[in-house]
Amino acid sequence: MTETAPPSLRPYQRQAVSRVVEHFRAGDDPAVVVLPTGSGKSLVIAELARLARGRVLVLAHVRELVEQNHAKYQAYGLEADIFSAGLGRKETARQVVFGSVQSVVRNLDSFDDDAFTLLVIDECHRVSLDEDSSYRRVIAHLRERNPRLKVLGLTATPYRLGQGFLYHRHYHGMVRGGDDCFFRDCVFEQPLRLMVKQGYLAEPRLVDAAVERYDFSALEPGSGGLFQEAELNRVAAGNRATPAILEEVIGHAAERAGVMLFAATVAHAEEVLGYLPADEAALITGATPAAEREAIIAAFKARALKYLVNVAVLTTGFDAPHVDLIAILRPTESVGLYQQIVGRGLRLAPGKRDCLILDYAGNPWDLYAPEVGSPKPAGDTEPVQVECPQCGHANLFWGRLDGEIVIEHFGRRCQGLVEEEGGDGAASGAGKRRQCSFRFRFKVCDQCGAENDTAARRCHGCEALLVDADDKLREALKLRDARVLRVSGMQLEATVNGRGLPRLKVVYHDEDGATLAEWFALETPAQRGAFAAAFLREHLRAPGTRWSPTTPEEVVAEQHRLRAPDFVIGRKAGRHWQVRRKLFDYTGRYRLAAEAG
Repeated sequence: MTETAPPSLRPYQRQAVSRVVEHFRAGDDPAVVVLPTGSGKSLVIAELARLARGRVLVLAHVRELVEQNHAKYQAYGLEADIFSAGLGRKETARQVVFGSVQSVVRNLDSFDDDAFTLLVIDECHRVSLDEDSSYRRVIAHLRERNPRLKVLGLTATPYRLGQGFLYHRHYHGMVRGGDDCFFRDCVFEQPLRLMVKQGYLAEPRLVDAAVERYDFSALEPGSGGLFQEAELNRVAAGNRATPAILEEVIGHAAERAGVMLFAATVAHAEEVLGYLPADEAALITGATPAAEREAIIAAFKARALKYLVNVAVLTTGFDAPHVDLIAILRPTESVGLYQQIVGRGLRLAPGKRDCLILDYAGNPWDLYAPEVGSPKPAGDTEPVQVECPQCGHANLFWGRLDGEIVIEHFGRRCQGLVEEEGGDGAASGAGKRRQCSFRFRFKVCDQCGAENDTAARRCHGCEALLVDADDKLREALKLRDARVLRVSGMQLEATVNGRGLPRLKVVYHDEDGATLAEWFALETPAQRGAFAAAFLREHLRAPGTRWSPTTPEEVVAEQHRLRAPDFVIGRKAGRHWQVRRKLFDYTGRYRLAAEAG
């Protein structure tokens, strides 16, 4: 095929390509590009494959994506091979190969040369931390042949269920995922809101349902993070709300071109299909035979069918731009799945104004909001912004607000990236930056005093084994001059000491009426600094926030900002007891006061 003028890239696509090239010129760390569904990832992949000097392998998990990516590369007037059993081709001779991960991992001996310099993974949120998973085995095989292999992932949803963000650093100067993430850097991200504003994607228009919805609120995901089919069926299958829901969907669909319905289970989907016009609707599940599935999808894309019901099989790799109504009849376990579902309706098409989103499952996700990397700790929490007092980075954590004031958050360490000592400023790049060392919550090493992550087993400062909370309690219980309180309450009082000076008195109670108390002065800046270090740092429900009370009365008035410890250990000092240690976020074998039956 003769080479023709390459397709025209949009500005953000050119920027993504340029950032990838710049990143891989500086190092070999695996990188991620985040582009919303419908933003043209295939074109970015094609341009990078065209620019690459060595051999390129482009992987996807479904054959539809393999075909799409291959077609975009061919649009340059260039030839590439396909390695996919589902497409009936297993070719590896040309410089660029587009393959399905399932076929490649079963035929690694076909990829034995050391000329592969770039591996591109589409929908890279499927790359697992498990080194024995398919993608990781392909990566390991290619790296054995070429240790400097560049690995690039592209995705619209850069998080994995149960793991959080799939990359460690973001080019905006923050840490997103853990240090164990396979992908090290997000080098480019195009926000969905901006794509809609610039007219590259259809606007998602969320409409409140006017009828009774399904109530999935009592369901809890299983150990793998997914809802169990039996639990979903108990709510959805045979639900009295279904007829009214489908009647409303059909009403909204009157002026719509293509409707996709996402059901909770197969039984639920079959029931949903029964309420739709028989000659205009079809159902696809994981068990639908390949030929039948292809025929149904072709009929839907040709608009011979108006309604397409599915159960968790058309969330990625499915492209039908005319879809302008999405009905969500199932709970979504993550914002990633929610974005993938809604993304099926955001592509542009002639005459398409927007995409109507009808959510009948009460999903809590904000389509535009960035996800917080850790699992949501409680249903009433929301993303809150917390400034780091050390580096000033605006962290995003799960938390709670009182008006505009953050009264609680669950962040542990600042997510900001700061320059390494001796780095040369902005030119040093992500490789010269490290995560800010400030910890909002921590446990202190008894050997060297270093602050460690609350889940750490060894001190990052001196490598000493950190004393287990149960060991601390067991040791204290053995001592005659120690008192261990299982805290059932914390009382704050603005009072005066024996000399008539104002003091804050904090009393800890256990279930049997025993108490331990500590006193704090807040008159001078030095006293207030000591109070912040000795008390507020641990007791604040939103540690690190800028709250600097100047009087005991102010602390008492705002005590809803404070949390009580789970255990307090006191030691006898002369005739008095002194608080020596407090244990927070306890998860050991001893019962907490709140667990008393």
